[in-house]
Amino acid sequence: MSAHADDIVALIADIFERRGAEAYLGEAVTMAEHMLQTATLAHHAGAPDALVTAALLHDIGHFTSEFGAYRDDDTVDRRHDDAGAKVLAGHFPPRVVETVRLHVTAKRYLCAVEPAYYDALSGASKHSLKLQGGAMNAEEVAAFEQLREHADAVLVRRWDDAGKVPDMRTMTFEEFRPLLERTASCPPSG
Repeated sequence: MSAHADDIVALIADIFERRGAEAYLGEAVTMAEHMLQTATLAHHAGAPDALVTAALLHDIGHFTSEFGAYRDDDTVDRRHDDAGAKVLAGHFPPRVVETVRLHVTAKRYLCAVEPAYYDALSGASKHSLKLQGGAMNAEEVAAFEQLREHADAVLVRRWDDAGKVPDMRTMTFEEFRPLLERTASCPPSG
């Protein structure tokens, strides 16, 4: 493993350790539980390393956003998707970074193309959706479908939605560490 990969994995491990026990956006799980559940679901689905990594780190921007952590009384979007992508860029391949950046957009997309999707969202997800721009219009749907990582973002979004189960058994952060090290060791351009 490169020193570069070791540094970013150590930073992420520190974030999980220090901040993982924080409440997850009004849900019945902590931030770490949610992120580990999302990654465990991706792993069990046989997703490639890049998607399991994106699933694990999709909400890292809640910890790193210059706008602070989400609260259920927010009136503006705190852009955790962009904040997470910014932290991961240069450390992980574009497939990981772009999937993290697009996971919120994927929620807006699914609300537009699957009418029943919105009804299945939790109250916190419905609130944040409103702040994030609501369901996409037809032009936005067409533009999203042209993006290289749109299908990956939709997969991560579905695991994200399913990763809010109290007391769900998951893999641990330490079990995911080798995967993070492998993925972070990939050339950022690849």
